[in-house]
Amino acid sequence: MQLQQPNKQHLLQVMEWVRSPKVFNIWAGPGFRFPFTAESFIEDLNLDELETRVLIDPQLDLNNQVQAFGQIYQRLNRTHLGRLVVNPQSHGKGIGTQLVKSLMALGDSLFACDSYSLFVLHSNTRAKELYQRLGFEVAEYPEIMPLADCHYMVKRKGISNE
Repeated sequence: MQLQQPNKQHLLQVMEWVRSPKVFNIWAGPGFRFPFTAESFIEDLNLDELETRVLIDPQLDLNNQVQAFGQIYQRLNRTHLGRLVVNPQSHGKGIGTQLVKSLMALGDSLFACDSYSLFVLHSNTRAKELYQRLGFEVAEYPEIMPLADCHYMVKRKGISNE
């Protein structure tokens, strides 16, 4: 698997995964317009402000079909992971684990942070279990919680799980 910057075709693939209101609400976060067009989708990703990557497996697919998508940035002195999503055709294959680990490694190379963070909706138990297996723990958010019905999870560097 290779973590790489997405091109427009990659982003259009990801856009198709999150078209349903249910999936979109789990994935997008505040400030993302719905329903969306290709233009508004790409604009709302804030590609100039957020490190955005796709996970590609060129050995499985010569067309470089996207296997997963995620973004990182600094939030409260942590490398924050956001908008994580796995290709629906690749669920249950360990792609989510690879995505999170790859984004944390990218964060290590870009930011001088000693921990990682993310938000996960209470109802997204599958994702929460994945993050816990990777060493994330539910923590109290130190400011006013920007998202309703979600957990704030953190992991310190050096905590090894999986």
